[in-house]
Amino acid sequence: MLPTLRQLHYLKLLAEQGSFGRAAEAAHITQPTLSSGIQELERTLGSPVVDRARSGVILTAVGEEALRRAIVILNEVEDLVEAAKNASQPLTGRFRLGVIPTVAPFLLPRAVPMLRERFPKLRLYLREDLTQRLIASLKAGQLDAAVVALPFDMHGLNWAHVSHDELLAAMPAAHPMARLKHADPQALEQEDIILLEDGHCLRDHAMAACGLKPPKTASGEESFAATSLPTLVQMVSSGLGVTFLPAMAINAGLTDPASVAVRPIAPGHASREIVVAWRAGSNRATEGHLLAAVLRD
Repeated sequence: MLPTLRQLHYLKLLAEQGSFGRAAEAAHITQPTLSSGIQELERTLGSPVVDRARSGVILTAVGEEALRRAIVILNEVEDLVEAAKNASQPLTGRFRLGVIPTVAPFLLPRAVPMLRERFPKLRLYLREDLTQRLIASLKAGQLDAAVVALPFDMHGLNWAHVSHDELLAAMPAAHPMARLKHADPQALEQEDIILLEDGHCLRDHAMAACGLKPPKTASGEESFAATSLPTLVQMVSSGLGVTFLPAMAINAGLTDPASVAVRPIAPGHASREIVVAWRAGSNRATEGHLLAAVLRD
């Protein structure tokens, strides 16, 4: 006898929710029904998959391996259902799209109306999050595609090019560097550089583009790290330091209300590559390419 998809689904919910009660609620079933399903799975595998504790449930070694394989199987089954539904009409039905925070507010307001116009049967679910978490969700089957910026470790993923987004230096409008046509990386290194907090890929892209190391104080800590690009702009406008901003954000008017000057970074044009990514081997390749084409427009 083999495990059923329902049993594997119960195991996945149990791992996500951490208790039989919450897992049963998420599955819209009674707790005894879910417990019975897990017990049947354990009899089929010939080994316990969870340790039941007062604080919740903990997966056994067999349970961890079963969960890993269950996620793969459930993702493939879900892909099969979606592929059958959308075989003749890509970008119809549910589509879960992740977007990084340094792209979402500048790209989505223009892109979403275009997607709705061209694909009226599309039900788009959007999630804004950091690159690392979006890619983890892609690989876990919790997202169908994600708009991210390269370079980044894309092992296990395929992607389609959207655009090259230039990175520009931003400084207070009265800063001496604002009188120049270009910002020199060596000159920038002598300034107080403020960046997004650790975890934002734009931070790493900016540092790599200029060959700079993250700024540190004498105590080894950063003097300031922002959680968003609007906060960075306000801090630069107030004279706290200089930073790096993507061209798409500037073109969308991010710096318009602030007393900030932006300059290209010499000697070359530093940039990041915006792509639409999806899990390698999934049925989302055609839709990924279609989505990238709309975003390029």
